[in-house]
Amino acid sequence: MVKAELQQVKLRFGIVGNSEGLLRAIDVAMQVAPTDMSVLITGESGVGKESFPQIIHQNSRRKHGQYIAVNCGAIPEGTIDSELFGHEKGAFTGAISERKGYFGEADGGTIFLDEVGELPMPTQARLLRVLENGEFIKVGSSKVEKTNVRIVAATNVNLERAIANGRFREDLFYRLSTVPIQVPPLRERGEDVALLFRKFATDFAEKYHMPPIQLNEAAKKLLLSYAWPGNVRQLKNVTERISIIETSRDITPEILQVYLPKSRVEQQLPMRFGDAQQGFEGERELLYKVIFDLKQELNELRQKVDHLSASSPIGSGYYPTHQPVDTTTHPVVTTTHPMVQGTHPAVATHPNMMPGTTVLPSNPQVLNTPSAEEVGVTTIIRTPKHPVSSIKDDEIQDATEFEETAISIDEAERELIQRALARNRGRRRLAAQELNISERTLYRKIKEYGLE
Repeated sequence: MVKAELQQVKLRFGIVGNSEGLLRAIDVAMQVAPTDMSVLITGESGVGKESFPQIIHQNSRRKHGQYIAVNCGAIPEGTIDSELFGHEKGAFTGAISERKGYFGEADGGTIFLDEVGELPMPTQARLLRVLENGEFIKVGSSKVEKTNVRIVAATNVNLERAIANGRFREDLFYRLSTVPIQVPPLRERGEDVALLFRKFATDFAEKYHMPPIQLNEAAKKLLLSYAWPGNVRQLKNVTERISIIETSRDITPEILQVYLPKSRVEQQLPMRFGDAQQGFEGERELLYKVIFDLKQELNELRQKVDHLSASSPIGSGYYPTHQPVDTTTHPVVTTTHPMVQGTHPAVATHPNMMPGTTVLPSNPQVLNTPSAEEVGVTTIIRTPKHPVSSIKDDEIQDATEFEETAISIDEAERELIQRALARNRGRRRLAAQELNISERTLYRKIKEYGLE
């Protein structure tokens, strides 16, 4: 495709940038537009995937037909079949009239399925039938209906990984990806970042009736070096905030840095997951985040225990069990202690000694039991200031047994979702954004864990 035609397409659809990856994606979209082949557009969230289905539709023979964009992740699982394929009157509670559905409405046109990776498995089977022979059945009907519709799908999920995890049909993936188009992330588009910043700054200056902001050279270098995990959407939001809040129109690196927080992945993950920098969109990434948060909490708990142990009065006046003990002043008694059975030294009841403190002799043969190291017990003794007397077996306190509580992945995930909902006062959209999962996934998890 010649450069002049590419420039016209960019101007018509408001696309800004000259990077090789972006121009390649536009070129493929223009070449496939006159055909009826299905197209799968992939790329991270916020890269601008929604522009490419419009390019394909407006340059196809279907441009006078209906164009319908459907966000599959925003439709509840219980109603998505009805939304896409329609339903008969009385098919379910609330179906007071017949509904045609998007595939019926878009007959002869194009339907854009955004976030197609969020479709439930039964709906995927219905969609596969439409792709194969153009047939579908309304909910509550037994009549097969026909539709002549072109499907363009988009997703920010790694569908190959979803196939391996059993969350997406492999046959549907190959049907959708007849022509794949990869939209590059903003961090791979080089100078396009500065061009987009300038464009957004001009737009907001006109919108809010103020002079446009400008970057100096140092600020521009910082802008180009930032990773932009939210891609074009994040860049637009940052530009708007700076335009409104900052009184100075000349932006320095110090000013810009305030509006460029570290990405959530960089803050919380011990490593980078290659191409999985999709904001934990999949459930596996969410589980990684849960495990890492639990590890941090465990380390904090260990630090607190160590601090309490160091500040405890036990730390003074005690010495290890391997030091010799005068058995003449410490008579040997027989006990049925659950940890150390058999013959062993008496346990002191002197006021200066802690109850339950065990005094061991220097000769290990005195004990007719496994050593303290063998039973995994650390014994600490204290030298009494006065003679001690023996006590009875029933006065010996049992050692406290600590058992590490195991927590399952499901319990950890449930706790994380509960905390996010509490912090956002039950607002699910904000909780989903905080967890970096789709609202649809959050709704399913809330229902699965009974958090409603």
